Amino acid sequence: MSTAPLHSSPAGAPAGGPDDGTPPRLRVVLAEDSVLLREGLIRLLTDTGFDVVDACGDAESFLASVARHLPDVVVADVRMPPTFTDEGVRAALVIRHEHPDIAVLVLSQYVEENYATELVASRSRGVGYLLKDRVADVGDFVEALRRVAAGGTALDPEVVSQLLSRAHRRDPLERLTPRETEVLQLISEGRSNTAIAASLVVTEGAVEKHVSSIFSKLDLPPTETDHRRVLAVLRWLDRREEA
Repeated sequence: MSTAPLHSSPAGAPAGGPDDGTPPRLRVVLAEDSVLLREGLIRLLTDTGFDVVDACGDAESFLASVARHLPDVVVADVRMPPTFTDEGVRAALVIRHEHPDIAVLVLSQYVEENYATELVASRSRGVGYLLKDRVADVGDFVEALRRVAAGGTALDPEVVSQLLSRAHRRDPLERLTPRETEVLQLISEGRSNTAIAASLVVTEGAVEKHVSSIFSKLDLPPTETDHRRVLAVLRWLDRREEA
């Protein structure tokens, strides 16, 4: 579903310009399933100098609208129909991938850590993640949107705090590839490199490379006192016990 904007220009043609002496208005596509909030954002952005070219109530129409209008910036809710879980933020990630020149500002009730991390990590410019309940000033929101559209960032302090906390507590085993995880599991079963190679139908050289990579990713440098193979297995077993 898509609603008619209160102020719009033809796709690809910014409002204002040299003829009337005003700077081009930044073109925005909104994605918000709440009718009241969507209409409020349209009014707010239009009144503060943006050109809202479309406003959508679901992720599918949102993606189609962005492909059609190619706006300067999008504003997306995280949770949208049909499941009201993560459709909005997943659509935002698609836009980041398919239209890297379009800035993205996500609005959410909560910090969705996995998606927030991916959103910021995919490209550090032209991205924002704000919590709806913590946007206390209209001027601050408008300034944040302009900053994101200009290639900057706008991250709620709570988002930054949770992302830093996530980085600090990240399990090193998550860094392993599926194949490296298989190799570590076989090591934990007491298999030699020769036996692992036979089990996985690869060369011993390939296994040695996987083992070396495992040690590196688990932050296990060579030492004279510690057996890295044993330490790697201990980490694997600790994670399994926690699960």
